Amino acid sequence: MTATPSRVLVLNSGSSSLKYQLLDMESGVRLAVGLVERIGEETSRLKHTPLTAGGGEAREVNGPIADHDTALKAVAGELARDGMGLDSPELAAIGHRVVHGGMFFTEPTVIDDAVLAEIERLIPVAPLHNPANLTGVRTAMSLRPDLPQVAVFDTAFHTTMPEPAARYAIDVKTADEHRIRRYGFHGTSHAYVSRKAAELLGKAPEEVNVIVLHLGNGASASAVRGGRCVDTSMGLTPLEGLVMGTRSGDVDPAVIFHLMRVGNMSADEIDVLLNQKSGLVGLCGDNDMREIRRRIDEDDEEARLAFDIYIHRLKKYIGAYYAVLGRVDAVVFTAGVGENAAPVREAAVAGLEELGLAVDGELNSVRSDEPRLISPEYARVAVAVVPTDEELEIARQTYALLHDSASRND
Repeated sequence: MTATPSRVLVLNSGSSSLKYQLLDMESGVRLAVGLVERIGEETSRLKHTPLTAGGGEAREVNGPIADHDTALKAVAGELARDGMGLDSPELAAIGHRVVHGGMFFTEPTVIDDAVLAEIERLIPVAPLHNPANLTGVRTAMSLRPDLPQVAVFDTAFHTTMPEPAARYAIDVKTADEHRIRRYGFHGTSHAYVSRKAAELLGKAPEEVNVIVLHLGNGASASAVRGGRCVDTSMGLTPLEGLVMGTRSGDVDPAVIFHLMRVGNMSADEIDVLLNQKSGLVGLCGDNDMREIRRRIDEDDEEARLAFDIYIHRLKKYIGAYYAVLGRVDAVVFTAGVGENAAPVREAAVAGLEELGLAVDGELNSVRSDEPRLISPEYARVAVAVVPTDEELEIARQTYALLHDSASRND
């Protein structure tokens, strides 16, 4: 009897990069990870690490990789060297991260021509992400047209937001005509982390209310009630909300009109300003929190002000989402900064004791790859660190969709 295929290849296609992981969903083992970067340049690089049989040596391929088709073929070659190629009968599906699914895609979806057309139709609201995601999908489909290809959308987790949270207060007809509403992003991470936080508390996701703080170079917060998102900080695009590495987060919309009229800046120039030259890098020239903290330790006032603005915005969202939820069981930090920057976690919670929040200094200073509580036992609201795993979440959703479809067809 032939074993049921249980491996899922997860692809995350950027404009000039391709991240991937191969996972076995029955054993729970991660088999390989890798990254192709600088696609289309002379200095392209593929870094591949096999993880089977206790792990293997990372391999690098340097040299020009013209496009995503060439990149994925190179990845397939590296996987084949380890006996795990794209033609393997053990490969069940390819799961793709797709950033924007609008309101149409509320769950993982098997990709066909209609799905591709809808993702393409959403490009105007995700011009930096959806085109690259589509390229990865089409490349994978051309190499394995017989294999299920599944899209897992960053926005899907946030489609449970009620209308008062999702709507902007602008003319309804204009908003509907141009699909202007709050979609939210990092949803795969928020879904994974909120569920793991419930496990950490020894409860089912339906029993807990959590505030998730996904703090990386991009940053977002979410209010999750009983496993469902009821509010999130990013909006129509990933620009809204928290202060980020290079993005401004919340600004008065009139800033844009002011820069057009007084600064003689074009829409494209303002777009670059707010997305690439703002946030921490705009405030102090650095978007690496480790470097900012080093500069603070050396009494750098510019770095200190940038840090304080970052924390001020973070506290505002913690307080706002506490009010939205009414009852909070945990505040959870995740992603690069959230998982590794103890001073950020300490500062974000400091002064919120009346809300039942506190951080234990000793627990907060411990570095670990495991989910953990960093609040003292007496704290009314748990404060936790939960490492995110978006690739695992994409693989789980992809594999679950295939099994659900098989069960319905039995």
